[in-house]
Amino acid sequence: MNIEEIKKEALKQHIPIIMDETLEVIKKVLIEKQPKRILEIGTATGYSSLCFANILNNQIYIDTIELDEIRANEAINNIKQLGLEKCINVIKANAVEVLPILNESYDIIFIDAAKGKYPIFLKEAIRLSHKGSVILADNILYKGYVMSDYNKHKQRTAVKGLREYLKLLEENKEFETQLINVGDGLTISNRRN
Repeated sequence: MNIEEIKKEALKQHIPIIMDETLEVIKKVLIEKQPKRILEIGTATGYSSLCFANILNNQIYIDTIELDEIRANEAINNIKQLGLEKCINVIKANAVEVLPILNESYDIIFIDAAKGKYPIFLKEAIRLSHKGSVILADNILYKGYVMSDYNKHKQRTAVKGLREYLKLLEENKEFETQLINVGDGLTISNRRN
């Protein structure tokens, strides 16, 4: 089993994973920043964590949080198959509950979980960051709904959460944020102080 096979399997099962073009942008951030610790909120099958570890030649420690037990177990299995259990730690938990009890300081925080909860994740990400940390948030444009008047009931919570996330970052002078129109939208927030 290799990373490409993990990607194919996830796509076959319609499990949302990081898009190639989004990964390319994040790759540049990882190479530039050379992080030692990464926090990922939303593991799925472990594909993005495995990609991040690969980009950084496995010289990294990643905590990744997954609520869905089946997906978390699949991720653990994928990580073991690639021999990266020393680099990647899967936390089976609800991120909303587990984030407040984490006390590490992370160089990169990657948010890719429940869209409606992004403001909660951001609050914790800020607390777990330090000067020079980068907070990345995937799917920030959410199929274009975030920047449009579209308000389908089913998507309302996600859209509201993502809009609030963007507003909080816009108002936060500690961070310099870029919104990149790649994949389904990505924000890169650099912490100044």
